[in-house]
Amino acid sequence: MDWFPLLNSLRIAAIATALAFFAGIGAAHYAARLPRMVKGLVDVVLTLPLVLPPTVVGWALLRLTGPNRPLGQWAAQFGVKLTMVWYAGILAAAAVAFPLMYRTARGAFESFDPALAQAAKTLGCSDIRIFWQIQLPCCRQGILAGTVLTFARALGEYGATAMVAGYTPGRTATISTTVYQLWRTGDDAGAMAWVAVNVAISAAVLTAVNLLERRR
Repeated sequence: MDWFPLLNSLRIAAIATALAFFAGIGAAHYAARLPRMVKGLVDVVLTLPLVLPPTVVGWALLRLTGPNRPLGQWAAQFGVKLTMVWYAGILAAAAVAFPLMYRTARGAFESFDPALAQAAKTLGCSDIRIFWQIQLPCCRQGILAGTVLTFARALGEYGATAMVAGYTPGRTATISTTVYQLWRTGDDAGAMAWVAVNVAISAAVLTAVNLLERRR
C-alpha cells in the first residue's frame, strides 16, 4: 500500500492548520472588539468559505493563482507554480478550514472577562503582554478545540484541493482525492482501505475535541 496520500494529507493539513491558527486568532481577537454592526459584516466575509461549496472556493483560488492570472504569472517569474503542485493544497485547505478556527477563537475571546485585562492594565501591562500572558491562556481550551477541528477539516478537504492541486499519484495525491480516484476506477477494496484510515483519524480527532470540551 502506497502511504504517500496519507503523508501528503498530513503535511498539507498541518501547514494549513498553522496558517489558519495564526490568521484565525488574529482576526478573532480584533473582531471580538468591533462594534456589533461591523462585527456582523466581518463575520459574514470571514465565515463565507465555511458555507460555500468547496468547488466554489477552489474556483476562486484558481482565479487568483492560475498560470494566466496575475498572481500565478508573478510567481512564475521565480519558477514557482501555484497550481497542480502539492503545496497548492495548503492554500485550499487553509481557506476552507479558516472559518472554523476564526469562529471558535472568537467565541473563546468573547467569553474572556474584560475585568482581567483592565486589572492588568492598572498594573502596567501592555496590550501585547495581556494578550499573550493573560487572554490567550484563559481561552486556551476553546482555541485548542478550534485548532483540532481545523486540522480535521483540512485533512478531509477534497473539492478545493482537487481543483487547485489535482491528482497525481506520488506528487499531489491526498486521502480524499485517492478515495475518489480508486472508486472511479472500480477499486472498491483500495477505496475502502483509505476510507477506514480517514475514519480512524477523524474519530481520533473528535475524541480529542470531546476531551478538551470536558476539561473546559
